[in-house]
Amino acid sequence: MPVTVRVPTPLRKLTGNEEVVLVQAGTIASLVAELERRFPGIAERLVDEKGEVRRFVNVYVNEEDIRFRDNNKTPVKDGDEVSIIPAIAGG
Repeated sequence: MPVTVRVPTPLRKLTGNEEVVLVQAGTIASLVAELERRFPGIAERLVDEKGEVRRFVNVYVNEEDIRFRDNNKTPVKDGDEVSIIPAIAGG
């Protein structure tokens, strides 16, 4: 059972409008690499040139913010659910 990735609406144009993508990965970094392999261009919207998750992107593993874990080194395992949520600025 792979990792389930919930893709936010703004990124679905890159995933062929798929809301949920299944990937095999061991960490958030490898998950992003797998998403990029399958959906070219998605990584630059999620991570910076150092591979760190961008400041305006929130990533959760099973509803836990990876910033309170190991950021892009946060482990993921089969059956986990990863949610990608772009930060929204209001005024």
